[in-house]
Amino acid sequence: MSEPSETYFRKGLGAGAMVQGELDAAYADALVDRLRANDNRLVVGDVTIRLAKEFGFCYGVERAVDYAYQARRRFPDRRLWLLGEIIHNPHVNAKLRELGIEVMEPRPDATDGTPRFAYDAVGPSDVVILPAFGVTHADFQALRGHGCIVVDTTCGSVLNVWKRVEQYARDGRTALIHGKWYHEETRATASQVLKYPGGQYLVVRDMSEAEIVMAYLAEIARQGHGDRDAFMARFAKAVSPGFDPDVHLRRMGVANQTTMLAKESLAIGERVGQAMEAAFGAEYRADAFRTFDTICSATQDRQDAVVELLRERPDVMIVVGGFNSSNTISLAALCAEHVQTYHIEDAEGIDPVARRLHYRVAGVAHVEADAEGWLPPGRVTVGITAGASTPNNKIGAAVARILATRGEGVPGT
Repeated sequence: MSEPSETYFRKGLGAGAMVQGELDAAYADALVDRLRANDNRLVVGDVTIRLAKEFGFCYGVERAVDYAYQARRRFPDRRLWLLGEIIHNPHVNAKLRELGIEVMEPRPDATDGTPRFAYDAVGPSDVVILPAFGVTHADFQALRGHGCIVVDTTCGSVLNVWKRVEQYARDGRTALIHGKWYHEETRATASQVLKYPGGQYLVVRDMSEAEIVMAYLAEIARQGHGDRDAFMARFAKAVSPGFDPDVHLRRMGVANQTTMLAKESLAIGERVGQAMEAAFGAEYRADAFRTFDTICSATQDRQDAVVELLRERPDVMIVVGGFNSSNTISLAALCAEHVQTYHIEDAEGIDPVARRLHYRVAGVAHVEADAEGWLPPGRVTVGITAGASTPNNKIGAAVARILATRGEGVPGT
């Protein structure tokens, strides 16, 4: 195959058919296929498994992983780099390392407007893969000036959010982003604002932080300013350079990290808009405030499917996905509102012999625990779903271990 003249790839590398077999071997699962063919239900003994109708790999994740495999096939003799994790699933990232793709870690001292990665070791003939989350504008510009080949797997849903926050910046509105300030996607989204003179952003993690913004709006309306020092201390890592809440909260547009809990994003947009109206009036709000739902369709579909499954009242929910996967964490939080929920990183979190399960506690940041005797006795229905970065083989393996906890095997194996 002749070497291409292009140095930037976003719509495939022409090797999709050649890598499909590798992808199927690495991530497909016959048990999950059987569940799908049987209305997402499997009954073995007194255990009923109910799989959500939408789960696991989304289109954006499939595309990102596919492009990484294509890049390896297209450039077999070149050095390949990946900027951080391609998605938040440890097994997928480990597979890419096995392909000889070197993972570059971000610089801990990176600041707004500077690249998060150091490219000293990257040569002009190397290939650099951008993850599904995207990279900051500064990183993208640095790479394009480096002369290397860039394979861009940034999810289309993320790009849609970028367009929204860029419009806010052009219109002189602060981008109020519902997300996690440290998350790769949110960092990349926030950086798009800085392309425009005077562009500003503020990241809020949840409704409680949004309420701080609302209270500050009330203070501005009452006395022309709020407690700026206290506000900046709270959001020091979540605001753009030069941010002044007394100035930059007066005009805002809401967007979100695409993998957040959809109902919370919508509620934040609505309540912040109401707070602005209460502070300055309906006419002011109509001019100064904008809000849009920028949750990706795949995230929404998986959350909707969980809500539908929960109506069947399963006895317990298992959510499979990386402990640092935002969309998986959102699924677990949604389930935990209704039923005992265990967010496991992979099937290995279930120990059938000891009847023990290792999980991430839903709704509590970075807390893991072990559960003894987690599977209730007698007839039991176990609901199961998985984050958008979880491959089918990890879901199927979890189902097998759930059954093994009751001493049951997978029928037909």
